[in-house]
Amino acid sequence: MENREIFSAISAIPPVFVRLDGRAFHRLVENLGLEKPFDEFFNNSMVTACTTLVSESGLNPDFAFTFSDEINLWFSRLPFSARVEKIDSVAASFAASSLTLALGGTSILSFDARVIPATPEYAMEYLADRQNEAWRNHLNGYCQQALIEEGLSAKEAAAQLKGLPSKDLHEMMHTKGFNLALTPAWQRRGVLVYKKLTEKEGFNPVTQESVVTERSAVTVDYDLPLFASPEGKEFLKKLISTG
Repeated sequence: MENREIFSAISAIPPVFVRLDGRAFHRLVENLGLEKPFDEFFNNSMVTACTTLVSESGLNPDFAFTFSDEINLWFSRLPFSARVEKIDSVAASFAASSLTLALGGTSILSFDARVIPATPEYAMEYLADRQNEAWRNHLNGYCQQALIEEGLSAKEAAAQLKGLPSKDLHEMMHTKGFNLALTPAWQRRGVLVYKKLTEKEGFNPVTQESVVTERSAVTVDYDLPLFASPEGKEFLKKLISTG
């Protein structure tokens, strides 16, 4: 029977990203009555899903970068003998289960998943691009909500904003007296969940000496640098090389 499993033998060569995207999450927003354009409870629930993916899923990604309904997992090593089909299905199902629980378990949801081959150099370009998408999503979200509050339907607002460059969207909100640069950093730049080595002092009862040990702890960063900036590039270099 296994020879009929046409994709089961496809494998990837690390490092790779696995990108998870929420499927039809606009319905989830309506069902849960989430605040628009951004809901802190939902964002924290996505962060919880990322934390469990990094620390409890058994997939062992090095870190997760999330914004809106998207999660990007970085793998310097791959589980399941690098089988793409299994990595995608387990990552998507685990994320959906974790997010469902974090949101209270009242709505059914799902993610799709894809594997993106990378190199450490490309990883920096990729993350800068995804963070730029977070900024674009941030601009669109606030502008669309502003137009809806002025009386337009969601469809009309989307049509009016379609194709406008980021600087025009930013200026639109500026003319309405709203500075988008002052919104919370997690809305503009996303959130990073990663493993960080920490030192902990203990006591060895055999030698009767104090000892310092290194432990890996999951860290959440809600205040990320701009990845395309010199500071951001140095941050990513260290993050990726550590993984």
